[in-house]
Amino acid sequence: MISEISASRCFGGWQKRFRHASRVLDCDMVFGLFLPPNASADDPVPALYWLSGLTCTDENFAQKAGAQRLAAELGMAIVIPDTSPRGPGVPGDPDGAWDFGLGAGFYLNATQEPWARHYRMYDYVVSELPALVEANLPVSAERAVAGHSMGGHGALVCALRNPGRYRSVSAFSPIVDPMAVPWGEKAFSRYLGPDRESWRQWDTCALLADAAERLPLLVDVGSADPFLDTQLKPEALSRAAAAAGHPLDLRLRDGYDHSYFFVASFMDDHLRHHARALGLLTR
Repeated sequence: MISEISASRCFGGWQKRFRHASRVLDCDMVFGLFLPPNASADDPVPALYWLSGLTCTDENFAQKAGAQRLAAELGMAIVIPDTSPRGPGVPGDPDGAWDFGLGAGFYLNATQEPWARHYRMYDYVVSELPALVEANLPVSAERAVAGHSMGGHGALVCALRNPGRYRSVSAFSPIVDPMAVPWGEKAFSRYLGPDRESWRQWDTCALLADAAERLPLLVDVGSADPFLDTQLKPEALSRAAAAAGHPLDLRLRDGYDHSYFFVASFMDDHLRHHARALGLLTR
């Protein structure tokens, strides 16, 4: 069951927050949900699942991305999970670092202790949360997925690993080759252990080679992103997509950085991309 924490009227719809007990993560979780004005129990609406980045919660996107106005016009719900398990007994980074542990679940299923009990964000965002949302709220099983930074990594991985589950996928500033960058190597080595072969199932560039579905990838990256060359490496995505013959629209946005100012600037493009795939927009 879910309990409503808050509800704010927004562009004729509602921006809400909910709490529920997660069986997958073994803790209570909070998620955000924007419901457009036309959503009803008799007419559930398609949903975009938004996966946020390092240090974020559901509130960052809801308050900063400016997505609700166009989502209301399109008739699209937006489901916004948290970025990691939280609460008493959930381990964080032992050194208190911001790029691992709490707020940094990396949308994978951990296999190593003490992380394996709680850090199963992949199963949560792909299976448990959609099932909960679709059973209790006016949201249909027509799904799209998108994200930013660590969440961009999560969105691409979720789509590539689940052919047919999502109608569309997009990402802002995604970590596309986590096996080869510091953020990913730190997270994978702790969550998954030292066997790098086991990491491949969570790496977009590795997954592209054997992708069973050619779902087009829409990716925006800022040219002034301070993490561009060290953590994001969009050229690796371009090479992997070209080698696999996978459709990719990779756009380098001149002068933009890694912030939500960047995300908000091009959010409408991404919403329309998903709306076309979900049958909410014809052109």
